[in-house]
Amino acid sequence: MIGLVQRVAEARVEVGGQVVGRIGRGLLLLVCAEAGDSDAQAERLVAKLLKLRIFGDEAGRMNRSLQDVGGGLLIVSQFSLAADVSGGNRPSFSRAAPPGEGRRLYEKVVELARSQHPEVATGIFGADMQVHLVNDGPVTIPMRF
Repeated sequence: MIGLVQRVAEARVEVGGQVVGRIGRGLLLLVCAEAGDSDAQAERLVAKLLKLRIFGDEAGRMNRSLQDVGGGLLIVSQFSLAADVSGGNRPSFSRAAPPGEGRRLYEKVVELARSQHPEVATGIFGADMQVHLVNDGPVTIPMRF
């Protein structure tokens, strides 16, 4: 499972011109299930994400987690994180989980996050989404489980 985490001042996702998910200060998680992934990867991703110390403390050091600062979490599916560009100029997405399994694992990530964190917003799996964000720092961290 691949996650791309961005610390944000604010973020929102739109589908068809309508806002479907919005947060203020917090984390934007772009997530992709890969072929062969299971619930175990989803569990490890969420556990690490919620405790990842990437917010500043009183001294300005990255020492506080999303849970410590009470920030929002916006979770957006993005199968293109599994892109392989090593063979040519057209990306291959063969590493991505099939759509049905990708949806199930995305929904598992959302379910786990909602059971452990009070503010979780989402995009819509498989939709053509426009993601707007103000990257804070910028801080962007890739995660793979």
